[in-house]
Amino acid sequence: MKQDQRWGLLAGLLAVCCWSGFIIVTRLAGLSKLTPYDVMALRFTVGSFLLLPFARRWCLINLRGLSLVGVGGIGYTAAVYHGFQQTSALHGAVLLTGCIPFTAALFSAWLLQDRPGPMRLFGLSLIAISGYLMLTESDQTTSLTGDLWLLLAALAWGLYTVLIKHWHIPPMSGAVTVAFGSTLFYLPVYLLLLPKHMDVASTTEILLQAFYQGLIATVVAMLLYLWAVASIGPAAMGALMALVPVVSTVAALTVLDEQLSLQGGVALAFAFFGAVFSAGLLQRDRMSTPQ
Repeated sequence: MKQDQRWGLLAGLLAVCCWSGFIIVTRLAGLSKLTPYDVMALRFTVGSFLLLPFARRWCLINLRGLSLVGVGGIGYTAAVYHGFQQTSALHGAVLLTGCIPFTAALFSAWLLQDRPGPMRLFGLSLIAISGYLMLTESDQTTSLTGDLWLLLAALAWGLYTVLIKHWHIPPMSGAVTVAFGSTLFYLPVYLLLLPKHMDVASTTEILLQAFYQGLIATVVAMLLYLWAVASIGPAAMGALMALVPVVSTVAALTVLDEQLSLQGGVALAFAFFGAVFSAGLLQRDRMSTPQ
């Protein structure tokens, strides 16, 4: 393996850690006094500030940009933060990150006329089974409403990634457009109309979410992903993404002290192997992943 490929592999593994950490930190936000609207405001404000140097070159000011903002920005984050307020990180590991390949494949078949081959179909079937198992598994830390919010978030991100490809928009342009467009449209509504708990949340809670959601999830994970794809290729990066539900689960068990049931473990195994089979290792293109 060449030196640049080794660095690319390291970048890919770090991106996996960033996306896995997103599950944990976002669940912590759901357990805190912050509202989902507070977390959205922190993410968009910090993210757009950090991406300011790229705004002039990469921000799209047209109807396509507006669509990306609605789907991949405000729509996705509203669903994911509401979901993690009502369900566990373990469920999020499967229903959000685990189901993205399935939702992306649905929209890809619709918009791109991309028909998956037998191997990918098998993998997507495993992912569908994993989602069903998680939806039918419940305990005191989960709710069907929260699970459905996460599925809606997976659908939103799947559509966002397919639109990026369908319209031939560079990933950097998509990220910058979503950050700035979401801030522009969302912050006035948040400040004037939406419930806010910033005044009762602790400084630690606010700083953690601002740092992780705005910097790590919005900027660092994206740059690591782009670096990895350029170095090791989209198929190899797609295979690495199968690790996200597993790493997220291990982190939830250790950091949040959540409990993994037998049904949840089986769902996780189906999600992992489904992602492996549907990664498209023999294909040249690969969708991006949520952050």
